[in-house]
Amino acid sequence: MSITIKDVAKKANVSASTVSRILNNLPGYSEETRQKVEKVIEELGYQPNAIARGLINRQTKIIGVLVPRVSDLFAGEILAGIEEQAQDLGYSVMICKTNNRTRDYLRTLYEKRVDGIIMVSGAINPDSYKEIEMMNVPVVVVAAQPNYPKIPSININEYQASYDAIKYLVEKGHSHIGMIAGTKGDDRIKGFKDALNDAGITVTDHMITYGDYHFDSGVQGMAELIENYPSITGVFCASDEMAVGALSCLYKHGISVPEKISIVGFDNTSAAKKAVPPLTTVAQPLYDMGESAIHLLLDPSSEGNKVYPHHIIERDTVRSLRRK
Repeated sequence: MSITIKDVAKKANVSASTVSRILNNLPGYSEETRQKVEKVIEELGYQPNAIARGLINRQTKIIGVLVPRVSDLFAGEILAGIEEQAQDLGYSVMICKTNNRTRDYLRTLYEKRVDGIIMVSGAINPDSYKEIEMMNVPVVVVAAQPNYPKIPSININEYQASYDAIKYLVEKGHSHIGMIAGTKGDDRIKGFKDALNDAGITVTDHMITYGDYHFDSGVQGMAELIENYPSITGVFCASDEMAVGALSCLYKHGISVPEKISIVGFDNTSAAKKAVPPLTTVAQPLYDMGESAIHLLLDPSSEGNKVYPHHIIERDTVRSLRRK
């Protein structure tokens, strides 16, 4: 049976309201009373309920985090930054795996009286935005393009990152380049198309396949590219997980990397380092972005969007076609 505030009050011979004031650092008691109550709390092992405390001081010290899929290596590195920084500041983190139920989870977090919500790698649709406006709870979006000016975001310049990845392949001598993309119409696809157009390479539909940023869609996307674009020599993947899926597909087809086809990923997750061969990729500072999301959420003076730098990490999946 759990210890309640009434149990503490009874043993300390004070009122429950006095215990509550001491727990929430409110005035109205002597130093002797405070020491007596704190001693009883320690003896009984009483754990104050965060939500109950929040009814008084309007803070639960809980941050809600919404992620599309908890198992993602991508989301995991952002979560590590969020959780460590939150813990340092005395906050707990409640993680919700949305599975396309963002609006439902927003309501759940509101009912839990969280002090703020971080949305990881998920676009905010109009219904969810209406819910956020009604809640009047601080919200920050991390690793996703900002849909609404009132909601601050933390990201890299995804358009430029994609453009730079394609420019890198072109500079290596590749002119037959495909893309395994994620969401249709996003900035990574725009960067891919513009970089090729600027290099004088015409973009056609068969050069792009679409997935969901995960391993299996990388396998499928790569299979479609080698069937529909047989002259392909370079592939840009919108995530490391899809890039690893592409590597798996090429291995099963007996196509060597990078001797026959070069691969570039996106994110620089641990999967990129562990891939065989190790994956060349566009790096974004996922852990730092998670840390920054906490500060942006809790600091009322922080406004607007924060854009982090990106860079290409060269490993072993890209071959130069330039003659030496």
